[in-house]
Amino acid sequence: MIAIIDYRAGNVASLQSMLRKLGHESIVTHDHQAICDADRLILPGVGAFDYGMTQLAELGLVDLLRKLVYEGGKPFLGICLGAQLLTQRSDEGHLPGLGWFDAETVAFDQSRLGPRLRVPHMGWQELRPIQKDHQLFAGSDSEPRFYFVHSYHIVSRHSNDVLATAPHGYDFVAGLAKDNIAGVQFHPEKSHRYGMRLLDNFAKSA
Repeated sequence: MIAIIDYRAGNVASLQSMLRKLGHESIVTHDHQAICDADRLILPGVGAFDYGMTQLAELGLVDLLRKLVYEGGKPFLGICLGAQLLTQRSDEGHLPGLGWFDAETVAFDQSRLGPRLRVPHMGWQELRPIQKDHQLFAGSDSEPRFYFVHSYHIVSRHSNDVLATAPHGYDFVAGLAKDNIAGVQFHPEKSHRYGMRLLDNFAKSA
C-alpha cells in the first residue's frame, strides 16, 4: 500500500489515478496510523514552501515523517513542492524545511536565462540522470522526458545526492536521492509513459 500524504497542498487525483492504472493500491491520507501502516510514502505538492511546511507541522507530520522515513528507512518519494520541502530552506519563504538533504531551494537566476526563457519553467524537458543505476530509472530511456512547472529549484551541496539534472538556461537539480529517500522537481503523474515507468519503479522498489 502506498500512502499519498494529504497536507492540503496540491491536487492528488491524477497521481492516484496513475498508480491505479499501474495496478498499485494507494490511499490519500494524513492519518498517522495509515501512514505508519503504508509500505511506502509519496509527498506531492504545489504551492508555496512556507505553506507546505506549515501544513505538515499543523498535521503533526514533521516528526512522524522524520521517524518513519529519515530514521526508519521507509521508501519515500517527494514530488515538486514535496521535493523542495526536503531541503533546508527556500528563497520563497522563511520557515526551515525538513532538512533531510544538505541542500536549499532557490529562485531561478534570471540573469542566466537570457531573453527567451521564462519563469516559471513550464513544459516538457529532457532529464539527464546522474545516478543512472538508481531504481527509479530502471528500464527508462537514456534521456527520459518529464513535465515541469516551477519557479524555484534545488541546489545540493553534495553531488552524490543529485539524482538528475535538467536544463533551463543552465543545468539545475531536477531530483535528489539517497538511501530510501528521493525527491523529483518534475511531475511524473503528468509525464505519460516516462512518469508511469518512474512511479511503477518506485512502487516496486525494495
